[in-house]
Amino acid sequence: MVRNAFAALCVALLPLSLPLPASAGFPASLPSSARAPLASVSSSGGAVTAGAPPGVTPAAVDAFVARYREATGLPGVAVAVVKGGQVVHVAGYGRTATGERVTADTPMAVASVSKSFTSLAVMQLVEKGEVDLDGPVRDHLPEFTMADPRAARITVRQLLDHTSGMADSAFHERSLPLPATLQGAVARLRMARLAAAPGTAFSYHNTNFQVAARLVEVVGGEPFAHYLRAHVFTPLGMRHSGTVDTERDLPGSARGHLYVLGRPLAVPEPAGFGGGSGGVLSTAADMARWLIAQNRGVPSERSARELRAASERHARYALGWELGTTGRGTPFIGHGGDLFTSTADQLRMPGSGYGVAVMANTGTAFGDAHAITDGLVALIEGAEPEVPSALPYLLIDVVLLSLTLATAGLAARGVARSRRWAARRTGWQRSRLVPYLAPLALCAGMVPVFRVLSRGRDIAWIQLWYLYPTFMLWLVVAAVACTAVVVARLLGAMGARRR
Repeated sequence: MVRNAFAALCVALLPLSLPLPASAGFPASLPSSARAPLASVSSSGGAVTAGAPPGVTPAAVDAFVARYREATGLPGVAVAVVKGGQVVHVAGYGRTATGERVTADTPMAVASVSKSFTSLAVMQLVEKGEVDLDGPVRDHLPEFTMADPRAARITVRQLLDHTSGMADSAFHERSLPLPATLQGAVARLRMARLAAAPGTAFSYHNTNFQVAARLVEVVGGEPFAHYLRAHVFTPLGMRHSGTVDTERDLPGSARGHLYVLGRPLAVPEPAGFGGGSGGVLSTAADMARWLIAQNRGVPSERSARELRAASERHARYALGWELGTTGRGTPFIGHGGDLFTSTADQLRMPGSGYGVAVMANTGTAFGDAHAITDGLVALIEGAEPEVPSALPYLLIDVVLLSLTLATAGLAARGVARSRRWAARRTGWQRSRLVPYLAPLALCAGMVPVFRVLSRGRDIAWIQLWYLYPTFMLWLVVAAVACTAVVVARLLGAMGARRR
């Protein structure tokens, strides 16, 4: 019975929380409109835009976030809302994983939102004439080599719109040994092959942006982190922003949580490399400045149009930006970001000039930053924002933890009675032990199972614990328990044969 329930729940639960698609420079001389100062921003809130819709006020934003945190248990979040060239509201709520208060100036991880910074860094070099957007990457980055000769045709644009032909299905970027630097990220591609010919298919793959960031380092002549600080963060007044390469570099304020039994549990981010693809750290106040710069056409109107033009191979992805429409049909450009212990989102509605940025310190399995963004967009559009319930996650955890205890108890009973079981079974009846090894086989094969269910996306085994913590606990306990029963019964059978 336990084995049947295990198999059924495995099939039912695995697809529930698969992660979806688990860094920028400016011209040396910024246009005066881009350099215009922002409205003053305090550590917890910001100036209000005159003429903002009645539903989009600091009080309304605060009330929605408070209701959301109360309903879900979200420990900490930072929010920015802008309109045109002004701040509507910036604020921090709750606590970091290390217990400090989240403010509008608390650095948090923006994850894959970093890709829009990296694409802008590349476009700056394009504007200077130092990079050809539609020329081969290898013309600017000779160290970029792969085992597949077709890689010589990959263009810079194809890195930024994920049509290079590189994909998780051909290069397991998360489960292979991780690099420590951007140079190492490019070097480990030497034995890799492409999943498709360059320019023929879209496949979201973080390594594309790691190669692009290394290109910025080589052509720009300085480390990527220094380049961003000198050409993006400092010119825009983003004084609390920076970038890191690995999870070891994350400050305490950028670490996050998982939910277990409806309660947030502070945990370290699993090993990963995010240079260029997901390493930017920023604050609500700094992201407000970033969004306003986008509204002003930075680095230039021509480059802005290039960055946000849909790819020929994917109508909803541009160069480091995603394209779509809101629930009410309003066009937007944005990009989400997911780490295993935090999430982020940015969204701009060019028609109205509104922009939203959210950073939450809970992981990709829960999607809190994306849900809060949806709620803020609803406020902007004059609708009532939805607040999700934490009850489904709580019920799943209760069921799985209960089954974990039941599995351990049944295994202990099976081991204790192994001699009696062996004495009553003949040789062919003992073959019924084989199905007991199914949890062990599934435990060992979870990574390929995940790749199939997520259509080729890669993951490391330890990262599965961050997506399905109580499920993985049950699976490991079931694997150990069932294996213990098999071993005990086989030993009992050997003893019965000798007697």
